[in-house]
Amino acid sequence: MGTVDRRAVRVPLEDGAGLEADLSAPSEARGVVVFAHGSGSSRLSPRNRFVAGRLEAEGLATLLLDLLTAREEREDLVTGRFRFDVDLLARRLLSAIRWVSEQPELADLRVGLFGASTGAAAALQAAAAAPERVAAVVSRGGRPDLARQALLHVRAPTLLIVGGADEPVLHLNQQALLLLGCHKQLEVVPGAGHLFEEPGALERVAELAVRWFVRYLAPDQAPSSPAARS
Repeated sequence: MGTVDRRAVRVPLEDGAGLEADLSAPSEARGVVVFAHGSGSSRLSPRNRFVAGRLEAEGLATLLLDLLTAREEREDLVTGRFRFDVDLLARRLLSAIRWVSEQPELADLRVGLFGASTGAAAALQAAAAAPERVAAVVSRGGRPDLARQALLHVRAPTLLIVGGADEPVLHLNQQALLLLGCHKQLEVVPGAGHLFEEPGALERVAELAVRWFVRYLAPDQAPSSPAARS
């Protein structure tokens, strides 16, 4: 796949603040996936980094970013004020998408969003707000109910991945599937809980995400790894 440019970056916000992020961009990248973590997590989430590594192996660039500034993160640890503010988190994702469009090596690539838990709600809301920029969405154990008003306006093909043992969240995703007006699919990982910690569960998430993003971000190029094939 050639060389990979890995570096820490800062996504600027309109108020002059910035979001810390980690970019991995393979040479001749086939697309770029922006990650939105769930409440209480960060760009250092081992689960998201595992999935990002599988995407990178398929030639997709990844951007893992903190959705809150350092000051907001400190406040949120005490008050929980920001973690369920989906409007704020979606605006932060839109800032990241804008930043991607301004980078010469990324500007021409299709953009996908991978959201976990509350980050999935932010990803869906951002996709609804920027249909011309977001080409695919994958939700892992997501809370699409927190973006209910946006679901009808999502145009990007959307994959909802839920653990079979995560019954409350599975129910929420089944309801969301009915509201989504885009091409959509619900995949249930048997026996998996909310964090997909069971043996093989996270690997299955990664396989599904790779297949979805390659299909919609690089439609003319088949996945190269056996795990990513249908």
